[in-house]
Amino acid sequence: MTIKTVVLVHGAFADGSCWVKVIPLLAARGLKAIAVQNPLSSLADDVKAAHRVIEMQEGPVLLVGHSWGGAVITEAGNHQQVKGLVYIAAGAPDTGQSFNDWWKDYEPAPGAAEIKPYGEGYVALTHDGVRKHFVQDLPAAEADIVYATQGPLAVACFGAKISRAAWRSKPSWYLVAAKDETIPPAVERDSAAHMKGETLVLQSGHVPMLSQPEAVADFIASAAAAIDA
Repeated sequence: MTIKTVVLVHGAFADGSCWVKVIPLLAARGLKAIAVQNPLSSLADDVKAAHRVIEMQEGPVLLVGHSWGGAVITEAGNHQQVKGLVYIAAGAPDTGQSFNDWWKDYEPAPGAAEIKPYGEGYVALTHDGVRKHFVQDLPAAEADIVYATQGPLAVACFGAKISRAAWRSKPSWYLVAAKDETIPPAVERDSAAHMKGETLVLQSGHVPMLSQPEAVADFIASAAAAIDA
């Protein structure tokens, strides 16, 4: 059986609409793609949201995560229906690590300074943070939509530990965003190397699904085709 379904997991300061350009491109390649809407309230809540979507699908799935969504798929990917993982400029903590542990030894990217409090216990990106460091390779009008639709993140999310890193036991792929100003490209490259899976380096900002959707769709589709489920 081959993979026919792709489940897409967005990250912090985003929602499922960040996949809007990739979904029709995957459909054109014969893949069903469905996006999870993360509550961004805790790692456990986001994993539960991913599992809910996974369990509504027939057969095996390829799980794709962007940014904070990488931590989510690292935990949620242990689900038996998940046969492979694709990381798009994404966090990839190891077993026993949190997202904060994963990137703490790297010099922060410029966008980190634009993460500000958003009510009690939550943070969000500023307007300048989105335009200049999150989607700096998008037109301003499109960047403003990303800003307006972002989901604030519970601060506690980045401190939650992974119980078992799914990328250690399942086929995994990593797309490095070489011009990322939200997550340091160096930690992305190192994570890709640790996984020992196929790696694609794009000259893109943090959200290549919006700036280079064809390349992202091709990468996801090639991963789906490579899995013998």
